[in-house]
Amino acid sequence: MLDRIDYGPIGITDCNPCRGEVHLESRESRINEQIRVSQVRLIDENGEQLGIVSTYDARRQAQEKGLDLVEIAPQAQPPVCKIMNYGKFRYSKEKQEKKNRKAQIKVKELKLRPGIADNDIMIKVTHAKEFLSEGNKVKVTCMFRGREMAHTEIGEAAMQRFVDELKDFAMVEIPPKMTGRSLCLVLAPAKQTKGDDRAKNEN
Repeated sequence: MLDRIDYGPIGITDCNPCRGEVHLESRESRINEQIRVSQVRLIDENGEQLGIVSTYDARRQAQEKGLDLVEIAPQAQPPVCKIMNYGKFRYSKEKQEKKNRKAQIKVKELKLRPGIADNDIMIKVTHAKEFLSEGNKVKVTCMFRGREMAHTEIGEAAMQRFVDELKDFAMVEIPPKMTGRSLCLVLAPAKQTKGDDRAKNEN
């Protein structure tokens, strides 16, 4: 029977070695030759505990299977390592994180008034850029009061000015539409083109 594993304040968010479940923190983990301790508690690629073995032997087993030895609990005594395809694991993890970020997109709202002053609209534009750079969408609402409803074109012009100032940062996801006494539209972060990617790489 294996001894109880004392993980202590380990560098993983969740780990159940009995089932071979591993969820590493976002920081980089030591792998293969980066693991310098003499012994490790080893878990194979199927989640089976193999007990305490020499680090050399653990690396050898991983290499023979064409896999990596990854340290998943560095502060345990001895450290816990798992045999896995680290490249594939990182790809899956990054893909999941991207999916989670996409699911967390928020819609921020900014309100304009017909005839809004230039300096005020630029302040709103600055806020919108911040929201868009964080991956959020922006709902823009222009509210009309009383007689302003007879001249909605003034609000439409203000909203168009706002959109024009953000042309390099956003795209119109939902075009302007009157709802009661409000004119609303929704902006989404602009999609980066391949040309932009190449330009950044060249720089």
